[in-house]
Amino acid sequence: MASKKTVVIGFLGTQLDYAGKGSPRWDKWRPTVALCQQEEFVVDRLELLHDARSRGLAERVGLDIASISPETEVRRNEIELRDPWDFEEVYTTLHDFARRYPFDPETEDYLIHITTGTHVAQICWFLLAEARTLPARLLQTSPPRKKEVANSIGAYEIIDLDLSRYNKIAQRFAGERADSLSFLKSGIATRNPGFNRTIERIEQVAGRSKAPMLLVGPTGAGKSFLARRVYELKRQRQQLAGRFIEVNCATLRGDSAMSSLFGHVKGAFTGAQSERPGLLRSADGGLLFLDEIGELGLDEQAMLLKAIEEKRFFPFGSDREMASDFQLIAGTHRDLRQWVRDGRFREDLYARINLWTFALPGLAGRPEDIEPNLDFELERHAREAGRQVRFNVEAKRRYLAFAASPEARWAGNFRELGASVTRLATLAEAGRIAESLVDEEIAHLRHAWSDGAAPDVVDEVLGAQAAEIDLFDRCQLASVITVCRTSGSLSEAGRKLFAVSRQEKKQANDADRLRKYLGRFGLSFEALSNSGRR
Repeated sequence: MASKKTVVIGFLGTQLDYAGKGSPRWDKWRPTVALCQQEEFVVDRLELLHDARSRGLAERVGLDIASISPETEVRRNEIELRDPWDFEEVYTTLHDFARRYPFDPETEDYLIHITTGTHVAQICWFLLAEARTLPARLLQTSPPRKKEVANSIGAYEIIDLDLSRYNKIAQRFAGERADSLSFLKSGIATRNPGFNRTIERIEQVAGRSKAPMLLVGPTGAGKSFLARRVYELKRQRQQLAGRFIEVNCATLRGDSAMSSLFGHVKGAFTGAQSERPGLLRSADGGLLFLDEIGELGLDEQAMLLKAIEEKRFFPFGSDREMASDFQLIAGTHRDLRQWVRDGRFREDLYARINLWTFALPGLAGRPEDIEPNLDFELERHAREAGRQVRFNVEAKRRYLAFAASPEARWAGNFRELGASVTRLATLAEAGRIAESLVDEEIAHLRHAWSDGAAPDVVDEVLGAQAAEIDLFDRCQLASVITVCRTSGSLSEAGRKLFAVSRQEKKQANDADRLRKYLGRFGLSFEALSNSGRR
């Protein structure tokens, strides 16, 4: 097979290529001429770009090249360029040239000479080559060094924009991507192949697209957590400047749904005593996470579709449009395809948010990821409680064997695992989780997952007030209630609960500390003790 012809495209250097009046002066380095003097690099054709004012110089350069490289065909391309420093004009001119040029990559190899021309021209050459509008590599020539003889032709270098060819750059990109993947997983070394592939895709899409994402998975699978990590990753990459706004659509009903999402004007409905901006406006320039998007009413879905596509919407009760340029991540545990068929979810909205859909499996579907998430939850407990807790070797083996078994339902997924670890860490003596405590926790989980399971102990004791307590406090309180119900006195319960911290606070009164803790929730040891004996 015959080798390809080498074709170089470049500007005439009105200053660098000028040799002075009279005969050619070979003691001056002229990049376009020197390019054709290279012994090991043969230019078969030179496409020389110049304007009408430089016609004479272009002819002289063509003659000089013919005298030193007769095998090089010089084609002069006269272009109209009023201001070579005007980016728009230069880019448009070069783009038009590239569109008209009869490229034949099968038989010719193309190079762009970037040494000559203005800096604006160099930038435009790069952009066109990077976009493959010009199927070419970059070629740079350099003058001789001071130690070389005066008439040296200098050097040249070919720059290939395929970054995968450059080892150190490729390694750096691979390292940065690995860091991004770890960031999305919060540093948890997950082992499930399917989940890891999903995270890789999310990282790619997050870095390259502003289109909506749809996260599908059961409650507690980590949709909200992952949406926030995507937002933080985009912020790091300077892709977002606004806020992260999260709303659970299941909590929106009636007028409050319209008002919460799109805002309202004063007097829009009974009780609307002042204007409200709404969550979509609050997310301007940022990311809006709509969890359980399937719970939105059809009217809200129609308005949301307009806001996604046009970045404009009408606040409730207003005839004046508002603008908000937000990015969207939606979450759901529903089968939205079935809901579309049932008429409960708009088909056009589903089509709009279904461009990038990622399924997040529940904890039971990722048994190999239980151990790294267990370690993560222990580290989180240490940060929040200021107390390091670790498993005994046999205790950890026993817990993991049960957690990964078919018996473990993990109905609440990672949220439920976090609650389980919180109970274990809170009751651990001397910072160690023993086998007996693991056995007690396994019994608790089995009971919770059994048919007709008793109501949560916090719900049982506090009733409606339990809904106002954070998950962390709820888990802690549930463990304290269990200890109180199995202790003979307030002091005995205090000794069990504060066995470690008592060593640091030598004069601490365990009973008084427990009494004050229970008082925060309006509880007393006597009431808990009696309720446990019913």
